[in-house]
Amino acid sequence: MTVKNVLVVKLSAIGDVIHALPVSYAIKETYPEAKVTWVVEPPAYNILQDNPYIDEIIVFEKKKFKSFGGFLQNFGPLKKKLAEGHYDVALDLQGLFKSAAIAWCSKAPVKLGTCNMRECSDKISKPVVGEHSQGHIVERYLDVVRALGCRVDKVVFPMELTAADGKMARSYLYAAGCKGDVPYVALAVGANWPNKRWPVQHYAKLCDWIYSQKHLPVLVGGGALDEQLAEDITRAAELPPVNMVGKTTLKQLAYVLKEAKAVVGGDTGPVHLSAGMGTPTIMVMGPTDANRNGPYGQLENAIEVNRPCKYCWKRACPHGFDCLERIKPEQVEEKLQQYL
Repeated sequence: MTVKNVLVVKLSAIGDVIHALPVSYAIKETYPEAKVTWVVEPPAYNILQDNPYIDEIIVFEKKKFKSFGGFLQNFGPLKKKLAEGHYDVALDLQGLFKSAAIAWCSKAPVKLGTCNMRECSDKISKPVVGEHSQGHIVERYLDVVRALGCRVDKVVFPMELTAADGKMARSYLYAAGCKGDVPYVALAVGANWPNKRWPVQHYAKLCDWIYSQKHLPVLVGGGALDEQLAEDITRAAELPPVNMVGKTTLKQLAYVLKEAKAVVGGDTGPVHLSAGMGTPTIMVMGPTDANRNGPYGQLENAIEVNRPCKYCWKRACPHGFDCLERIKPEQVEEKLQQYL
């Protein structure tokens, strides 16, 4: 099979794009002369910037396609751009109708997808059911490039952090109250699914315990909901934590997570970013399972809720439970202790 020009379609969400990053490294490791183009939605674009294993990034602005007029205005230019790429391989790692449409527009003669494709995307791209089809999502993505003949000698999450990213992140940390060489633990307070969010009161208790261990608790995240959660945690804690929510770009956040002693949070983008960079990462989990979505490379740090209905894959609990409430701060403290 000729592998000279590869289109990777992995649009969102941030955590999912992070999980797919090793695909770019694996392609270039085996086919160093191949051109790799990645299609992504705007929220995750910053993750891919300056990646030395990605040659071109195409930003897919989904909101522009939602109206009939917007679709007519934007579909033609996107289709033309994809056709001009002359791709010999398209990898649909999203497995949805929108990604299937992009793969189809690429006119690549070989189109491959993951083992769990939905919304008829398997009619466009051939699902790859590899040896890791029941394993972690990172390995499921890598099975797709293994089908291309790529060797995966090691799993690398390439993210290029510039000196400017580090300088800005340090200045934001200092301004927020993280001064000097005091070590800190980053707490990713939010998640898209209500079922993936650890309760505010538990985060507040954990903040107080982190202070007792001579470390600083640093809250991270982004968006209006995370900002509200950070305010609620601050009010509930005895001592206010350092609040970095909404103050960084994704790459600056990556620097903050990389320099942390450890990171705690649910099944969400910043926590997967932390695990990808090798920072000790404790993940509290309920609706999703660690075997598929836990912190890659350190699944021993996943704490799964003790409920018979776990792994329900529901955004909100149909029984009205606060899903992760049963995971107590003491359980997280026990995991954290070894890293502080």
